[in-house]
Amino acid sequence: MKILVAYDGSKMSEDAVKVAHKHGQAFKAAIHIITSLEQGPDLKKEDIDRAESKLEKLKASFKTENIPCETRAIVSVQTTGEDLVQFVKDNDMDEIIIGVRRRSKVGKLVFGSTAQYVILEAPCTVVAVK
Repeated sequence: MKILVAYDGSKMSEDAVKVAHKHGQAFKAAIHIITSLEQGPDLKKEDIDRAESKLEKLKASFKTENIPCETRAIVSVQTTGEDLVQFVKDNDMDEIIIGVRRRSKVGKLVFGSTAQYVILEAPCTVVAVK
């Protein structure tokens, strides 16, 4: 079994990582932690380095529990939701674990929702953590 964890450094994504630890142990699954960074004029090399450093620390926490774990920081022009769904399709993932932020209906309408996109578009099971 292969599980994708969406990670952006927020408390919700930290909680998603905790769930991934449990699922990794319970299902003897390989964990793939992905951070999606939107390419643009505001993205700096330090941002990418910081994301990769945090991902390495997360990877180490899985290795200490003998749970296979891979990490990747994706830099693209797509939205985070599109990056995650594409990664799932390209790598035949069985499950996605994603943190969900609480937003008003107007906030979701105006800004969209990565979790909503992933839930609707993913070809596999999605576990939403709030």
